[in-house]
Amino acid sequence: MQNEHEQLAPGALLMRAFAAPQSALLLQELQQVTARSPLRRMTTRGGYRMSVAMSNCGACGWVTDARGYRYDCVDPLTAACWPAMPASFAKLGTCAAGAAGFPDFVPDACLISRYEPGARLSLHQDRDERDLDSPIVSISLGLPAVFLFGGHRRAEPPRRVPLAHGDVVVWGGPSRLRFHGVMPLADAEHPLLGRCRVNLSLRKAR
Repeated sequence: MQNEHEQLAPGALLMRAFAAPQSALLLQELQQVTARSPLRRMTTRGGYRMSVAMSNCGACGWVTDARGYRYDCVDPLTAACWPAMPASFAKLGTCAAGAAGFPDFVPDACLISRYEPGARLSLHQDRDERDLDSPIVSISLGLPAVFLFGGHRRAEPPRRVPLAHGDVVVWGGPSRLRFHGVMPLADAEHPLLGRCRVNLSLRKAR
């Protein structure tokens, strides 16, 4: 089946099933990453415990605690460097970005998020990266989810975009700082991941 591409906004592209052929390898290498840096529910500066469990791989990783949001080279849970980014992650990220019109994208960080039923991600902008010229590449694995893709102001009503296993969304350029989030995950069973969804979010952080 041919991949379906849909432009969500200038600089933002949804690519249906783009990652599906590599999903088994992605999940295998993901397991190796999370064995070294386990998924955990981080706490925000305001003391809110996130419903999404997270980890990272690459040269640096995104963390949140009482000090705020930032990228750090060290995993605060293990006191070791984050695991290296698997080649399959980086290659897919570069390929997806190129297909969306960003040919020079080379990710140095991958945020790994695990959603269980009820988990959600409120509308936010990705502003913690030093390089805001590079796009975000978001890979969906496991249970379907509804991606919220908003405007440049939080008050703008977001578009609801259904995402399935293997779908990839890329946004950059004029869409790089759009608000986005994920609606609460519905309970279901996926043949590869069971009752959860995993999102790989590749970006150029440094």
